[in-house]
Amino acid sequence: MTYQETYAAWKSDPEAFWMNAAKEISWFKPPSKALFDENAPLYEWFADAEVNTCYNAVDRHVEAGRGNQTAVIYDSPVTGTKQKISFADLQSRVASLAGALRAKGVEKGDRVIIYMPMVPEALEAMLACSRIGAVHSVVFGGFAANELAVRIDDATPKCIIAASCGIEPGRVVHYKPLLDGAIDLANHKPDFTVIFQRDQEVAALKDGYDFDWHGFQAGVEPAECVPLPGNHPSYILYTSGTTGQPKGVIRHTAGQLVALNWTMGNLYNLNPGDVFWAASDVGWVVGHSYICYGPLVHGNTTIVFEGKPIGTPDAGTFWRVIQEYNVKSFFTAPTAFRAIKREDPTGEFVKKYDLSCLNALFLAGERADPDTIIWAQDQLGVPVIDHWWQTELGWPALCNPIGIEELPIKLGSPSVPVPGYEFAILDDAGHPVPAGELGAITIKLPLPPGTLPNLWHAEERYLSSYLNNYPGYYETGDAGYIDEDGYLYIMARTDDVINVAGHRLSTGAMEEVLASHPDVGECAVIGVTDALKGQLPMGFLCLNTGADRNAKEIVQEVVKLVREKIGPVAAFKLATVVDRLPKTRSGKILRGTMVSIADGKDFKMPATIDDPVILDEIKAALQAIGYPKV
Repeated sequence: MTYQETYAAWKSDPEAFWMNAAKEISWFKPPSKALFDENAPLYEWFADAEVNTCYNAVDRHVEAGRGNQTAVIYDSPVTGTKQKISFADLQSRVASLAGALRAKGVEKGDRVIIYMPMVPEALEAMLACSRIGAVHSVVFGGFAANELAVRIDDATPKCIIAASCGIEPGRVVHYKPLLDGAIDLANHKPDFTVIFQRDQEVAALKDGYDFDWHGFQAGVEPAECVPLPGNHPSYILYTSGTTGQPKGVIRHTAGQLVALNWTMGNLYNLNPGDVFWAASDVGWVVGHSYICYGPLVHGNTTIVFEGKPIGTPDAGTFWRVIQEYNVKSFFTAPTAFRAIKREDPTGEFVKKYDLSCLNALFLAGERADPDTIIWAQDQLGVPVIDHWWQTELGWPALCNPIGIEELPIKLGSPSVPVPGYEFAILDDAGHPVPAGELGAITIKLPLPPGTLPNLWHAEERYLSSYLNNYPGYYETGDAGYIDEDGYLYIMARTDDVINVAGHRLSTGAMEEVLASHPDVGECAVIGVTDALKGQLPMGFLCLNTGADRNAKEIVQEVVKLVREKIGPVAAFKLATVVDRLPKTRSGKILRGTMVSIADGKDFKMPATIDDPVILDEIKAALQAIGYPKV
């Protein structure tokens, strides 16, 4: 079937479409129907089924005779470690950990916080929770103590599973003091902790409260997979909220299984047994959906990579991993590619490796500017697919679905709606806008299986954050437009559409122009307050390695370029060169924080910031061009 036929089949009978997809999942009790809409606009999928995520991700592959297949590859350039774990090994490791948790009183419905770096044990902890029906909440390893404390108070976990430390290039991050500090700060006190001791740092354990990962598993009965209701929460994943109180996105067990399994073949074009690599972190939604659950449920080999795109040891580390493990489909953030391109603009490192195994590269997490896509296509010689989704959605909503049909690529667009998603571009009053016109990106309800059915203990906030502004639609918080061929363009967060003298302009469109300059490796555009025009765009440029020209000249050239490509209406005159941009650990540029600095406003230090020192560098660069205006 073509993409159009598949999409039409879903749209004409969503019930049949998802019940058909559900046949690929192993059920203890199959669902009687797909959609449960009695409490609309709160929807549930496969709610009356009985199923277990861990059984689908691990045990069923062993029972089908594929126990010897590698399930998890661990590759850690920061510690010099490599390891392969088969499905059979994974089954015994996960069953043992689940049994030990149960022996300490963790049962179905109890919450467990997981505070781990990129090690296979992080996946084992997630799977062990799902095996016994505990609801896990993974918190990015190394998160500040107060941020971890907020999550402890919201999730009220029975236990916390953590590692002794994380390893960053050139430093060890001490997790145990952060964990102890968070428990001290939190009102809720977990019953106990489990600590995975790493060779790089062995943490001191409190007797009777902190239990050693290996020691507490000794002599316990391994746990079997517990049948769970289809609408049982699989996990809580906190995403930053505008109020400073993070939002606990929940995922229901059955919908997640059906949707993720469907995407592995239809979107990522993988067969069971193929190697899939998502270069992300377990603390992010990508780590949940496409390092842990999606690949394993579908019977793929997944890679847990503890390193960086550059510097561990060089800009060729991604290509080494792809060659060494025969990666068929690779998924990472555009930020990673911009870092590699900046370090290796002519692709000298790419030439050192045989990448003939690779079928496609997928990008998501930040807007993929056309320049980065063209560079990646030229270097790799495979389709480079920008696709778009959110923590809340859990899996791609816009994608070139190469497993169904490879569509023409349009630079700057994450392609077309995936079956399950019907998009509408609306104006402020909730009316659809014509093709090509900028508006709020919304998705018609109900959202498909695997998306968020609600927020953890915060239904009112769920409704007000996502559903109330445009009744009958889910509000994505992004702005963009649909072209005449049905391709959708994400131009900015709604907050990043700036108003220059009454003209609504997309910062994303300006970033595309800046990125097309041959000396610019990475860039960001923000809107700063202006007394005359309301807002003015300001550009931040990171130059390519080896770009030794006068920065002032480059600024003049990009200003001219924006004037040529977008027009004088953009009023783009302000730009400055910086060494690096402030980002979250998942690679998102902290534009909102940059706006606050430029406007001289107070701001809260973002919990997810990669390196707080960068904000001082941004402040100095802004002061050099007269911002904030006193």
